[in-house]
Amino acid sequence: MEEGEKEAAVLAAAAAGSVVESLMAAVEEIAAISDYRNAYKKQFCNLSRRIKLLAPMFEELKESKDPIPPRAVRALEKLNGALDSAKDLLRLGSEGSKIFLVLERDRIMERFHEITSQLEVALNEISFNEIDISDEVKEQVELVHAQFKRAKERIDTTDPELYADLSSVCHMNADARIDSAILQRLTEKLQLMTISDLKQESLALHEMVDASGDPGEVIEKMSMLLKRIKDFVQTQKPEMSTPTSAKVIPSHGTSKTPLVPDDFRCPISLELMGDPVIVSTGQTYEREFIKKWLEAGHNTCPKTQQRLSSTSLTPNYVLRSLIAQWCQANGMDPPKLPARTGKPLSVCSAGEHAKVVDLLHKLSSQNLEDQRSAAGELRLLAKRNTDNRICIAEAGAIPLLVNLLSTQDVRIQEHAVTALLNLSIYEENKGKIIVSGAVPGIVHVLKRGSMEARENAAATLFSLSVPKGGKKDAATVTFQLVQLPGEQGKGCEGRAHGDTPSHPDGKAAIRAVEALPMLVKVIEWVTQEQGKMQQLSWCISVMGSSSSKHLAELQEQGMMVPLREMVESGTNRGKRKAAQLLEQMTGSWSSRRKQKLKRKTQAQLS
Repeated sequence: MEEGEKEAAVLAAAAAGSVVESLMAAVEEIAAISDYRNAYKKQFCNLSRRIKLLAPMFEELKESKDPIPPRAVRALEKLNGALDSAKDLLRLGSEGSKIFLVLERDRIMERFHEITSQLEVALNEISFNEIDISDEVKEQVELVHAQFKRAKERIDTTDPELYADLSSVCHMNADARIDSAILQRLTEKLQLMTISDLKQESLALHEMVDASGDPGEVIEKMSMLLKRIKDFVQTQKPEMSTPTSAKVIPSHGTSKTPLVPDDFRCPISLELMGDPVIVSTGQTYEREFIKKWLEAGHNTCPKTQQRLSSTSLTPNYVLRSLIAQWCQANGMDPPKLPARTGKPLSVCSAGEHAKVVDLLHKLSSQNLEDQRSAAGELRLLAKRNTDNRICIAEAGAIPLLVNLLSTQDVRIQEHAVTALLNLSIYEENKGKIIVSGAVPGIVHVLKRGSMEARENAAATLFSLSVPKGGKKDAATVTFQLVQLPGEQGKGCEGRAHGDTPSHPDGKAAIRAVEALPMLVKVIEWVTQEQGKMQQLSWCISVMGSSSSKHLAELQEQGMMVPLREMVESGTNRGKRKAAQLLEQMTGSWSSRRKQKLKRKTQAQLS
């Protein structure tokens, strides 16, 4: 066999092996799916069982030493596509809304028929004499093939009464009265008879809304129907109304449970809210359930499907008060607030922490694309809120971001330095950034980075030396500091408060890496007088004091030039302040010169 033929054979074997591995993985995933919804339990179980019977064929193909013929490989690829479709349908049967599955019976049954046909066609194209499998496995697969063929030609039907009941109720007006006999049949046939069942159904409906991206009229009606079912169940079993959150106090000789107003229910759990919180879209949810929603990785509002601009949760004190008043009026104890314990770090949920850890793994990889995307996401997360800044820092992101400051990739460097800038907004993170040795890397970016990277590097240096509670926005000043002529007025991603640097570690680190010459140099680019004066003052503060020694060092770096320019062309206030600084520096220079001359004279005399 020639070299080209050998290479082709190796590639073909690798492709065949990959298909077999994919088939085995699909069967394993399907086998793990269970608890199928009531309406189609028989169909879902049959489909799952038949697919699992194909597993021995894939296992023998994996262990076989004989190559799989190209035609068989193509048939297996087709079979793999059919299994992927089957997996999606089975997952819907296990996790989807029971109400949706019944109301969409025509579409569901059509999907069953399509997938059954795909599986039958793919199996029909496999010539079992061409592949290396045992006779026992061959007989089993042929039996499965025959079952799919019969199923393809047979049309299954679902419970017509259940479909009719659901359809009629869904098309009723919101204030229409529903026959209790119908509601009774629905609760029994849909198996929505406990609080747990109702919660699961509500979550399933919201998951479907999140997946489709549009609540839609149909799903809105399904949600309304679910509320009616819950009201009916609670009327039949009053003890279910508030199992742990609120207890009914018998009043006026009756124990009838009042219906909870829709505005007082959590849209996810459908229960009376005890700790209502507002998300960024303005919708209110029970804290426990919206946190679970966010921790599951969703970034949308469950009710409106709008993207959440922030994951922060704001207590809805007004609604909590109204709920308490309603409970009192109806002889009920208001739901108790859940106890909250732990350190401030509890603001970072398990889901958020897991997301950050995953980003740090990517940040540590050698793949530039992974580093780029991870650094960009951390940059945005750190920009959003304090909780994220705490979470990211505690997860160990700062040293990894510092390491990326020296990268040759422009975008990664920009993301890294800006992420550090955003992290430094939280006061407790400043020391961590300085201790990690970030300042030399930031100065490296300030000297050699892109314009955006230099802007944010300078802003980071300002931030690291600015105390909490300062009066002005030093980041704004920084932008003026690094703008080339004609580029003033650009925005800033980070915000560090204060115009008088006083973080001793930060100032010491900046002096240690000799960042001052660069900062003094770029002052010449600033055109706005206020910015120039603030930066001049900041540079003096970074030196640690206005002692003659430090002022002389600033003079050696060229600070006299921008001061003289301001004395000549600035406003009255600017001229006055510049003259004061110039006088200080000139006096300092004269004093140092006199001291040098004195020491020189003494040396000569001795």
